[in-house]
Amino acid sequence: MAPLLLAAVLLGGCAGLGERDPAAGAGDGTGPMTFASGRDTTGYIQPLIDRWNESHPDQRVTLLELPEAADEQRAQMVANLQARSDRYDILGLDVVWTAEFADAGWIVPLDRSMFPLGKFLAPVVDTAVYRDKLYAVPYTSNAGLLYYRKDILDREHLQPPTTWAELREQATRLGKKYKLGGYAGQFLPYEGLTVNFAEAVQSAGGQILSPDGTKVTLDLDKARTGLDFLAGGVREGWIPQDALSFKEEESRLAFQRGELLFARNWPHAYGPATRSPIGGKFAVTRLPGLDGPGSSTLGGNNLAISAYSKRQKSALEFIRYFTGLDNERRVLTEGSFPPVWSELYDDPALIKRYPYLPVLKQSIMSARQRPATAKYDQVSLVISSAVSDALNLRKPADETVADLRRQLGEIIRTP
Repeated sequence: MAPLLLAAVLLGGCAGLGERDPAAGAGDGTGPMTFASGRDTTGYIQPLIDRWNESHPDQRVTLLELPEAADEQRAQMVANLQARSDRYDILGLDVVWTAEFADAGWIVPLDRSMFPLGKFLAPVVDTAVYRDKLYAVPYTSNAGLLYYRKDILDREHLQPPTTWAELREQATRLGKKYKLGGYAGQFLPYEGLTVNFAEAVQSAGGQILSPDGTKVTLDLDKARTGLDFLAGGVREGWIPQDALSFKEEESRLAFQRGELLFARNWPHAYGPATRSPIGGKFAVTRLPGLDGPGSSTLGGNNLAISAYSKRQKSALEFIRYFTGLDNERRVLTEGSFPPVWSELYDDPALIKRYPYLPVLKQSIMSARQRPATAKYDQVSLVISSAVSDALNLRKPADETVADLRRQLGEIIRTP
């Protein structure tokens, strides 16, 4: 590289990075890095990091595992970034945090041309963009699926439900006949309940906030219809009372123990179910909706670079490596997480091994991103609290959605 060009690169920042915080990078922006992410429950991430470290001995990556719960992960990252610490270089962010972290100036904008975004599933790319700038790179995706007892539906000569009415009828009648709980999702008051409620509202044709998170767009009739689907299930008994304490793990275990006819969960529950007492007896389909297939909430994980990292150039190259096609294949085959490269969902060998891939791709492509608002944490807390009251039959649906719209308006208007 010519001396003048080299000087321009060192003075102007790392190629592929946007404007950098004055407190960030020193030297040439390379060196050993720390990758802060949620706990690796499947053990697949470290081998991928080891491959990088073997070929980049001067830019070794250390995995710093944060708590498994997303709320605790976020709290630790926020505390670090608010202190302008350079301890974290690469951040594994829940897709819903991108807006908050970008708005606060905690992560740096990235050059879109550095990544093959056109080969990723289009909805997942949107989760990494804030105010028309790319602030992260999609790493894993996610969408909710309806798990169902195929053996029982086959015995009854039934297809899986595509509408709420069909789900209600099958869950009620067959639940009694086979002494099973009818349906469960994630109904404990936490982010999971916010997701389940958002899916119900979307599947009734509504939305909670505008996509950019600047306006409350909660249509009272459609929100009430979505909430009535859930609260009615509890009131009528086809959603068991136990489900009101379920998070992802509890609903997964209840289904794979053979206690439920239907369950809403993420794709990670598929593998364990194949090795459970119901292995070979279940299948998955898209979530049902009011008049046909419903809409899932888009989940997943994005990779971003801390604005206070002194190793931003190395971090950028590591993210390019980590989100490459070969590693994305391993995300699925070794980690059991949905990859972001579109072509992997159409690979015949992978479909043979993971029969749910075509359905999952449909679910992701029809899923909706949670609102890109820097106040999402407050929004989610208000939603889950209000919906929990309705599911526990402490408050009617009409009153719940009206109060919820008012509370959301107060949050969105607050500077």
